[in-house]
Amino acid sequence: MSDTTQNQLQHSSSPYLLQHADNPVHWQPWGEQALQMARDTGKPILLSIGYSACHWCHVMAHESFEDETTAALMNQLFVNIKVDREERPDLDRIYQLAQQILTQHTGGWPLTMFLSHDTQQPFFGGTYFPPVPRHGLPGFQDLLQRVAQYYRERQSDIQQQQQALMQVFHDLQPESLLEAALDDSPLRIARETLQTQFDSEFGGFGGAPKFPHPRTLEFLLRQWRASSGAEQPDLHALYMCALTLTRMAEGGIYDQLGGGFYRYSVDRYWMIPHFEKMLYDNAELLRIYAQTAIATGDPLFKRITHETAQWLLRDMRAPQGSFWSTLDADSEGHEGRYYVWDNAQLMRLLTPGEYAVFSRRFGLDGAPNFESHWHLHSYRNLDEIAKELNLSTADAEHELQHARQKLLALRAQRIAPGLDNKILTAWNGLLIAGLCQAARCLNDTSLIEAACTATDQLRASAWQDGRLYAVQAGGQTQFPAYLDDHAFLLAGLLELLQTRWRSSDLQWAIELAETLLNRFYDQERGGFYFTADDHETLIHRSKSFADEATPSGNAIAAQSLLRLGYLLGEPRYLHAAEQTLRADWAALQDHPSTHASLLIGLEEFLYAPQLIIIRGAASEANEWQQALNQLYKPDRMVFAIPAGAELPASIAGKSSADKTLAYVCHGTQCGAPVHTLEALIALGR
Repeated sequence: MSDTTQNQLQHSSSPYLLQHADNPVHWQPWGEQALQMARDTGKPILLSIGYSACHWCHVMAHESFEDETTAALMNQLFVNIKVDREERPDLDRIYQLAQQILTQHTGGWPLTMFLSHDTQQPFFGGTYFPPVPRHGLPGFQDLLQRVAQYYRERQSDIQQQQQALMQVFHDLQPESLLEAALDDSPLRIARETLQTQFDSEFGGFGGAPKFPHPRTLEFLLRQWRASSGAEQPDLHALYMCALTLTRMAEGGIYDQLGGGFYRYSVDRYWMIPHFEKMLYDNAELLRIYAQTAIATGDPLFKRITHETAQWLLRDMRAPQGSFWSTLDADSEGHEGRYYVWDNAQLMRLLTPGEYAVFSRRFGLDGAPNFESHWHLHSYRNLDEIAKELNLSTADAEHELQHARQKLLALRAQRIAPGLDNKILTAWNGLLIAGLCQAARCLNDTSLIEAACTATDQLRASAWQDGRLYAVQAGGQTQFPAYLDDHAFLLAGLLELLQTRWRSSDLQWAIELAETLLNRFYDQERGGFYFTADDHETLIHRSKSFADEATPSGNAIAAQSLLRLGYLLGEPRYLHAAEQTLRADWAALQDHPSTHASLLIGLEEFLYAPQLIIIRGAASEANEWQQALNQLYKPDRMVFAIPAGAELPASIAGKSSADKTLAYVCHGTQCGAPVHTLEALIALGR
């Protein structure tokens, strides 16, 4: 057995845990050895949860975990456990919720929780603590001593508090209304609520900090499309989506040189971001920009789709074809240093013509906007700049692109932000779906190839003996997969099947769906637990339905099972999706705008999606499919299945003898075969 009186993180594969491997704190990874150490010593557990791109995690590490005096206190008084929240979202979900219940404050990272030595139940917690009292927060060293004393002297109070906490956990499980009649009232209420929250000047919802909320934008875009045949289409829903995407594309939340989006904006203007770049954010934003490009034909949205996809392929793709997790906000110890500019440097680097356009476009002719430097944010449109400089718009665009290329090349010579090279199954599932939608928008086969390669890599490494795993890092595949891994990957496979049919992908989708039903589904109350039925026993087995930083796993599971159920004619999948909606029906009625992904699932349950299966020679079947892809119709699935493909019986009957034809279905009802592309387009509208 290893020496538990020393830091044990050097044996970890997580880049985040390895960042703390040299701390004088005797960190342990979460596991039976550390938990037994707490039971044997009677010391409470100090649980610290973070992730590699977390700015305040770095700050607290430098201020406290690298400090010998603080570390000595931690080692004397606690068993100290470090957790990467991206590897163990099960633990993060539980203890974030506990922190919010105990403190009545929002959570975040780093999460700092104090747990009983024998039950792992929390009795105190918070997020970032400074080394000395500051901003209304206690100093960390003083806090450590007070918490340890409280644990020694107030066990009776702690046990009563923990009993109350566990009752709250129990009570927070949604009231299942498994006999409820589902209707469209949450759709209407959410639509009205979002209008009241909308920032009509800068887009987005609410004030600072401002997050993108791509699934909320998708909900609004779908609301507009659903109303397009009405006497008064919901044009304001389209406006809310399009304005938000435009302001983000023009703003500092978007990397104006390299493409891709930062985490969120610290202001309402989308100007100054928190500079970390997350794979899941970019996967989701790639998806909504592609959808809106098709819906509106706006070249801006198409450009952002292309640039974001290229950034992902260039900077986030692992050699084996799957995708890494995050880029840090910090470089050289400072947030944003890699991305910001000095005006004098730009004047030396660019020609006068390039600088004239570039400076006006990105506000370099005004005051610096980030710590005496400039972070690029689009201030003026190119037509206006061209007119002022007596240039054609094409010439102004030419100068701008030359300037961007020079700056991007120079930026590449800087010390880059740290890369977390974990491969997370869930986030790759989201990206496979995003790449497929971008490929259909741009008609770009390289994106289809990237989606296929990522899928194949996951199947080869993350799928072992019929079991999915959540993390690949340091040459290891580990951690039995969670709900999000299964649901997001299933959704990605369904998008890939609509982009390039591979029967092996359908078979894997069926296996994932069966795993969801067999290992995660709550047969009595509906919905899906976050962990499988044989997962490590924790203090709570969570089941959540609202969107968080990523879409709700329950919502994506429900929508994917609906779609797969209609494709295969499988009533078990349809029933599980319906009961998942009912499992959260009370909360969906009370707070619909926080459940955008589940609202989309509700919409597809109430108004069954259109299903088009095209059979025939691959080239002509793909031509028919591409023609349909030019129209934004989110409630439609189009599968171009080449002749000779190996198919389940439910699809095999939809065959073609000697020429291309299509079957058009609504839910479980299918019409007669369609023999011409013109007739198919007419039906497909």
